[in-house]
Formats: sequence, structure tokens, C-alpha cells
Amino acid sequence: MKCMYCGHTESRVIDSRPTEDGSAIRRRRECENCQRRFTTYEKVEMVPVYVIKRDGRRQLFDSQRIRSSILKACEKRSVPVAAVDALVSSIEKQVYNLLEEEIPTQRIGEMVMAGLKELDEVAYVRFASVYRQFKDIETFRQELDRLLGEK
Repeated sequence: MKCMYCGHTESRVIDSRPTEDGSAIRRRRECENCQRRFTTYEKVEMVPVYVIKRDGRRQLFDSQRIRSSILKACEKRSVPVAAVDALVSSIEKQVYNLLEEEIPTQRIGEMVMAGLKELDEVAYVRFASVYRQFKDIETFRQELDRLLGEK
């Protein structure tokens, strides 16, 4: 690591610890040339994943879009925000663990619905009604029958 004070390329690590959110490693270093100390952060570089929309457009994967959709489905329900965040984190891990550069929205939608089904059935039905674009009450009833049949 290059020293920010003298530009020397050799330093030693004095202390390493994860950041509060666990997304990076904080390293305290000491330059072997000038003996001054500095801090660096090491973070995993994420490969960008593109979402293929229904109309064929490609868009960078954004977990915040999933979070806002889930929060909208859970509106006026007693679902803790921590549970929503855990679900979003789980979906994000699933997406990146696929090791694919592109993923269709249908696949992400199925992940969200599977998680919502476990979290809150009303939120699941709300999300499914928008995601699956229910056209009429009969389609809605079929989804409810399917949900009740799984119990």
C-alpha cells in the first residue's frame, strides 16, 4: 500500500477489524519509510449485475428498488423493518450468488414472492397482484386458493 505522506510502497498492518456494518475491513498501517500511520479500507469489488426488464431494457441491479417494493407491499402491516431488510439482504445475496451478469425481473420477482410468503401472506398477495398483473377478481381468487391450498 502506497504511503499517503511519502509515497513509499511498503507498509505494515498494525491492526485489522471489520467496519460496523461488516461491509469492509479497516486496516491501520504504518509506513516502513517515514513511520507515519494511516488507515485504509478494503472492500469486495462487486461485479455489476444487470436486470432484464419485461420490455427488454437492461438496468443495473439495485436492492433499494426491491426494498421499496417490499415496504409498499407491507404498508399498514405489522412487519418489522428489520425483517424487510433481512429479506432484501437475502435476495441480494441470492442474486450475486447466481454468478450471472444478467438476471430477468421474473426471477427476482419470484425470490421476493417466496420471501414475502414466509414473512406476511397479505403482503405476499399485495405484491403478487401487482407483479403478476392480476386482470380481474377471478385471477386474484385463484392465487388466494393456491395460497390456501399450500397450507
